[in-house]
Amino acid sequence: MDGTYELFRHYYALPSARDRDGREVAAVRGVLASVLGMINGGATHIAVATDHIIESFRNGLWPDYKTGEGIEPDLLSQFPLLEEVLSAAGVVVWPMVEFEADDALAAGALAAASDARVDRVIICTPDKDLAQCVRGTRIVQLNRRTRVTYDEAGVIKKFGVTPESIPDYLALVGDSSDGYPGLPGWGAKSSAAVLAKFVHLESIPTDWREWRVNAANAGALALTLSQQRDRAMLFRTLATLRTDIPLFDDVDQLRWNGPTPAFAAFGARFDAAVTETKRPQSRRVAPD
Repeated sequence: MDGTYELFRHYYALPSARDRDGREVAAVRGVLASVLGMINGGATHIAVATDHIIESFRNGLWPDYKTGEGIEPDLLSQFPLLEEVLSAAGVVVWPMVEFEADDALAAGALAAASDARVDRVIICTPDKDLAQCVRGTRIVQLNRRTRVTYDEAGVIKKFGVTPESIPDYLALVGDSSDGYPGLPGWGAKSSAAVLAKFVHLESIPTDWREWRVNAANAGALALTLSQQRDRAMLFRTLATLRTDIPLFDDVDQLRWNGPTPAFAAFGARFDAAVTETKRPQSRRVAPD
């Protein structure tokens, strides 16, 4: 599960709630209830990835890559609390520092899928980056808010390309949530049409007349790609998730075996938190 996304989602969806010390806890309380709901629903093995630090190695590659700037203090302060609470609840937590939560999801999914005992790996996040990790019907992506699950056929239907082309696709169209713009003129339709045929950036012919795909202004697109190929390759590096992160040795380490003794104190703290009757105006809209 993408703990960072879930924390954002619950922060903007729920009224404020503060504990006896005046600290905001509503989003953490909401994520915890959601995770426990998954376990009560039958999930036996679960891990939650978080951005312990919002910045990652990608910030050193592209100066405009996303940072923690602008995140509301009441939201940012709940990241360490989320990690503490979930660990106390007996849930495996992957707090990322050098890498991002998305990298942990990708690495964890691949490692779990390599175990023959695992029937299916479900990556719980709507982030389009994770579409690159989908494999057939074995590794799938679930948007828990819309309750839509994407297998490989679903990824192709949504983006027009296979999962292995997702980093190339994002390099061309850009990803505003991560802070890189893509290439001028390259939209979703043209990028999908070209990559559906050539799969990767380096396989796209320099001469647009060799493309033979339905892409508007192909000549201009080819010129832009030729002139900005190095930038496109950099953006693909930003979009490519790392799967070489050691997270666990055996999938049984992800099994939920019940809460730890420390969990009772968190439960009492949350039960005593005072909830506002309505959500503040400034928190009505969640970010993409």
